[in-house]
Amino acid sequence: MKHLAQHLDRHLNRLLDGAAEMNDEILLDYFRFQYEHCMVYRQYADLLDLRVERAADIPFLPIAFFKTREVYAASTPPQAIFTSSGTAGTVPSRHLVADLGIYERSYRSCFRRFFGSPPQRVIAALLPSYLERGGSSLVEMARGLAETSGSPRSGFFLNEHRKLRDLLLSLRDTQTPTILLGVGFALLDFAEKYTIDFPDLIVMETGGMKGRREEPTRKELHALIRAGFGTRAVASEYGMTELLSQAYSTDGGLYRTPPWMKIAVRDPRDPFLRAPNGSTGGINVIDLANIYSCSFVETQDLGVARDDGSFEVLGRFDESETRGCSLMI
Repeated sequence: MKHLAQHLDRHLNRLLDGAAEMNDEILLDYFRFQYEHCMVYRQYADLLDLRVERAADIPFLPIAFFKTREVYAASTPPQAIFTSSGTAGTVPSRHLVADLGIYERSYRSCFRRFFGSPPQRVIAALLPSYLERGGSSLVEMARGLAETSGSPRSGFFLNEHRKLRDLLLSLRDTQTPTILLGVGFALLDFAEKYTIDFPDLIVMETGGMKGRREEPTRKELHALIRAGFGTRAVASEYGMTELLSQAYSTDGGLYRTPPWMKIAVRDPRDPFLRAPNGSTGGINVIDLANIYSCSFVETQDLGVARDDGSFEVLGRFDESETRGCSLMI
């Protein structure tokens, strides 16, 4: 199995470099390795009593297990433990990360694929709820992107709205390529204090209100951001603690994945049936960067897959409708 892990790592590196593609053979190799080494995934698969002979037979692990069990497939201690933010009264997810280098290679390669690497670009991060706690994978990603942006003006802003406004106006006036990465409620808090006109600014929202505000639709949120920042483009990230990869919408609400990540929408009434493209169902994610946890994750998000490979996120299942983990209770 050590040789299989090395094989998976080599293939992931080729995917990150754009020199390989996801295929059924590699998915079956991932399943075999994680079935052997990730105890909770093995127990779940055994309870389902499935014959996994094709990639289409591979089961997706309900994401709730990241709250209650150690989803881990490495023989060495984890280098980091990422935890979800959640809301008051909820149990956070924990993602044990065996190799932070894989996460770094994944987010850098993915971000470059969607947004390029212009010289001296500034990446500013407005992530107060994430900075105020430890263990955030989003903070780790934002820190790494800021460090490699090529500009000393890149970095974090906690609640320093005036300082951020002054920076954005200066960057606008010098026509500096700029990305503002922010959680939804913090972007709206800023826009209520200051209105700027920065058409070339890329604002990327990375999540919702985190219990701080009433949750608007994504369309409403993007409209408010456009009005507050005077920007033409509002991007969005689809990522989570339980994944080491991200999908992005560069504008318009349709997300696309990098080559090492794939979305499959399941029937909302039967988690083991695939929903046809164009119909609403639960989002399953294949993330090959999750070598040492689980690459096949059944999320609680509702979405629609499109024929061109893009997908839309519509909302979430109610907690009472999430039944996959009942097999293990």
